[in-house]
Amino acid sequence: MSYKIEFNDGIALFRINRPEMRNAINYDVMDGLEKFLGIIEKDESVSFVVITGSGDRAFCSGGDLSEFHGFRTADEASPMLSRMTGLLYRLSTLPMPVIALVNGAAVGGGCEIASACDYRVVSSKAKAGFIQGTLAITSGWGGATQLFAKMKNHDTVLKFLSEAQVHTAEQLKAIGWATVLYEGDAHNGLNEFISKMKKIHPSVHRAYKKIAIANWQKDEIEKRMLKEAEQCAQLWESDAHHKAVANFFSKK
Repeated sequence: MSYKIEFNDGIALFRINRPEMRNAINYDVMDGLEKFLGIIEKDESVSFVVITGSGDRAFCSGGDLSEFHGFRTADEASPMLSRMTGLLYRLSTLPMPVIALVNGAAVGGGCEIASACDYRVVSSKAKAGFIQGTLAITSGWGGATQLFAKMKNHDTVLKFLSEAQVHTAEQLKAIGWATVLYEGDAHNGLNEFISKMKKIHPSVHRAYKKIAIANWQKDEIEKRMLKEAEQCAQLWESDAHHKAVANFFSKK
């Protein structure tokens, strides 16, 4: 199966399970994420949500181009982009803390998924970046909107997005994208990160999350994320994008 859903000691975990494809997102993973969100959105027993990838090479390498590269027009790309945007908005507004356990590379859409989470617990060996610009498109799942809402430093965020580069874990920590770095085992890194929060009643975490969500709703984050997806769809049909995708496949 292309995803795994696990529940353990108040933690609901969604694992992208396509290590042979560097945990790239396809429609099966989208279906699984939608199923996962439907289960936990009203589940009072869940204290923390964790998103991660199988193996230790990749958290998520973004959208699976082998499945999506056939889109030629904005109308063809838009349903996929808007659907994933909607899922990431739902992920970001879950009533409990959401943690991206970045166990390996997080690039393109993978960076957007991690940015939709409240915290990013990142392996010291991981790298990440919004590399969509190398394909002549922008982020298409609402990730830029998430960054501007959460990181606040306009120049840092704009540079992070516009350079379309992959950054080391240390660099990600320095710019404020990585919450903490961990060494070694991902499970241990997660447990160390939440050890103090687990001592606090879950109702406290949910109350603070409600405040954050109210601020995002006031700023119309969902509408802005969907506008971002529309913008990406328009760029998707450009000759520059199709040429960049062709170059990508020619190098594989």
